[in-house]
Amino acid sequence: MPDQKDPQTTGASSTGRDVAVLGGGSFGTAMSKVLADNGHTVHFWMRDKAQVEEIRDTGVNSRYMPGVKLEGDVQPTTNLPEAIGKAEVVFLAIPSKAFRAVIREHSKDFSDNQIVISLTKGIEEVGFKLMSEILQEEIPRCRIGVLSGPNLAGEIVNKDLTATVIAAKDPEVRRTVQDLLGCEYFRVYANVDVYGVELAGALKNIYAIVSGLAAARDLGENAKAMLITRGLAEMSRFAVSLGANPMTFMGLAGVGDLIVTCTSPKSRNYRVGYAVGKGKNLDDAVAELGQVAEGIYTLKLVKEKSEAIGIYMPLVRGLYEILYDGASISAVINSLMMSVQNSDVEFILPRTISQ
Repeated sequence: MPDQKDPQTTGASSTGRDVAVLGGGSFGTAMSKVLADNGHTVHFWMRDKAQVEEIRDTGVNSRYMPGVKLEGDVQPTTNLPEAIGKAEVVFLAIPSKAFRAVIREHSKDFSDNQIVISLTKGIEEVGFKLMSEILQEEIPRCRIGVLSGPNLAGEIVNKDLTATVIAAKDPEVRRTVQDLLGCEYFRVYANVDVYGVELAGALKNIYAIVSGLAAARDLGENAKAMLITRGLAEMSRFAVSLGANPMTFMGLAGVGDLIVTCTSPKSRNYRVGYAVGKGKNLDDAVAELGQVAEGIYTLKLVKEKSEAIGIYMPLVRGLYEILYDGASISAVINSLMMSVQNSDVEFILPRTISQ
């Protein structure tokens, strides 16, 4: 069951700590800002030298977070070994396609028992591996966790009220991340179900694309609610078959993240779905976005995996047919509405109140 311990919400610890954030995209930038605002020294790594120079000179990452000033002790760098060598905790915001390659190349640079937290919501193609599984394989001597939840980067940098989930087996890892990130606008809850939290974060991107498509087609509020709810049933059914805790999907990393990505135009995956719903092909929609939409890659992998293990996922199948098989959106919607009307709730808990 999830750890119900409430996070500290009074801000950073009394003394700043050295941390590293790897990945200069929107979420890496958002986490760097939270950490720096909390008084920590942030070694912020990215490949692009021009990006590093811009942040060093102006404090702004204009490609991903235009107009957002990184204040405090943020040290941008292209030297990854130096960044992680100075850090007590390393946060990884690297796209899933490059994740293993970066970690493997620098595996010797990580320290024994160093805390390493994945922020990436994706799945590796070969072997259907989550990022935490890649970390266990490549740097097993480190202490590993994942961060996930309804966390739109643009709202975090604006200090809008936000909550997230740190999942780790090690209670010290959970407490450390709560202490580093928790503040008056960013609450950090804890969970021990690493696999469930991480898989929820990856799966919801698929349903965000579906919801964006539905919004573009003006299907109505009832339809949006139906798609989100059936999406939750579908993703939890799939995840539990792979060993996740069903109750994880009732929390922030499950239904919380699903709601925000399925209802907000700020979500990258939602925007891709919306563009396709308005008639653009997938390649043009992705090019217009200009950032990684993990759901596009996750969709293919989940469709293959669900068919291999025999899990019924009609929304996954329908979206795949639209994006990759050229199927008519209307035809797929009609097909979904004619499918079997099965159970509403996937998991029934035993009653604990005596009559």
